Amino acid sequence: MKGTNLGELEELVMLSVGILYDDAYGLAIQKEIKERCKRSITISTVHSVTSRLEEKGYLSARYDGATPERGGRRKRLFQLTTSGKAAITRMKEMRDEMWKSMPEVALTNG
Repeated sequence: MKGTNLGELEELVMLSVGILYDDAYGLAIQKEIKERCKRSITISTVHSVTSRLEEKGYLSARYDGATPERGGRRKRLFQLTTSGKAAITRMKEMRDEMWKSMPEVALTNG
């Protein structure tokens, strides 16, 4: 497995894939990030990140059937691999531990 750390955008894409579960394709991932994070990213950025995550072994992809509304094109659907689930779980645990370690005074104006 290549790389064990995730960048912020990689983490957001992986979380979106998990949220969308069986409907995680490029435009849906882009929309999910925009709605939840108030962050606009291009579809080419989504494709670049999903390709990188596939190379790392964190996502797998399959093609769905072609539909008339997509002009006969098939959707490329993504899902988290076992390694991907482990990676985002490690990221969550690391962030949670760091938040727990921060003294309350660091979060106040005092």
